[in-house]
Amino acid sequence: MKFSYKILSITILLINTIFSNAQELIIGEERIEPGIVVIFEGAIKDMIMPSSTNLNENLTDIHIEARVNWDVDNIPKGTPKGGFVPYLHINALITNQKTGLKTFIDLIPHINLSDNFHYARNISLPGKIEDLYSVKYTISPPSKYDVSLHMDWKKEIGNSFFETVTYTYKDIKFEEIAKASRR
Repeated sequence: MKFSYKILSITILLINTIFSNAQELIIGEERIEPGIVVIFEGAIKDMIMPSSTNLNENLTDIHIEARVNWDVDNIPKGTPKGGFVPYLHINALITNQKTGLKTFIDLIPHINLSDNFHYARNISLPGKIEDLYSVKYTISPPSKYDVSLHMDWKKEIGNSFFETVTYTYKDIKFEEIAKASRR
């Protein structure tokens, strides 16, 4: 009996460790027609390579993300269910609600072993980690130079991939994520 409790305790400890390292703050979830699901997150800062195009982890408060995948239902024919949607242009405007200070960042494709492909960037918050923030995301479709549309897409979906969309979220608390560590 004592052995079972020890195994259970160790298992719970391991699960808590795994989930505390995978901690993410869900900021919002949206759906863009024709079947794109977007999950906006604040994640724990991380070392991202190459360092020449990514803010050093030591200078970072959070890792801001947009996981953008095809839905598993109601998607265009031939679309990979749950697959990453490439070539999008995504940016985030983070505003400190107390001071009005702002940070603007383009999210770029990243890959890791937990989320696989996603759009993200390490950022320093424009103020104290305890402050409340608003985050405005803008998602634009690929340009005509990034992706070409076949006639069947035009007939079934339309002349464009989708129209640019903007989502704003207020009263975001990044403090817990900013204080967390992956290592």
